[in-house]
Amino acid sequence: MNDQSATSPSVTVEECFEVSDELVDAMVRLVPQLSSSAPPMTAEIISGVVDHEAAHLLVARGEDRGIVGSMTLVVFPIPTGVRAWIEDVVVDEAARGQGVGEALNRRALELADELGARTVDLTSRPSREAANRLYRRIGFVQRETNVYRYERKD
Repeated sequence: MNDQSATSPSVTVEECFEVSDELVDAMVRLVPQLSSSAPPMTAEIISGVVDHEAAHLLVARGEDRGIVGSMTLVVFPIPTGVRAWIEDVVVDEAARGQGVGEALNRRALELADELGARTVDLTSRPSREAANRLYRRIGFVQRETNVYRYERKD
């Protein structure tokens, strides 16, 4: 973790620069709340994110509760400028509605700006009503676009 952090009254957000037992334990707990199809979290998987130059793993800490949320900000150059994507936002069920998601997103937007990103994109399922309200409230605008996904066939 590092000293660059964003703070709300009860939440601190930090970027991870190394993989600790605390981080692995938190990701083992959090990722299944995000996706039932994600592989089981290991230190090796998390290191692949933390060590990647384009990825910035952010974690939120609640007062006296340890890590209560995480997200990944990916920042990358393309010919039209530096862009960023927010991915895999998850807040522990016990900490939802307490400003954790907002703190994570605001820090991600600050970091993207610091890194020169012209835009920050994310996707969110329509069924995630609270998350979608949050994104609109902090300034994200829903785009008229189609999102396509190609999945590798194993």
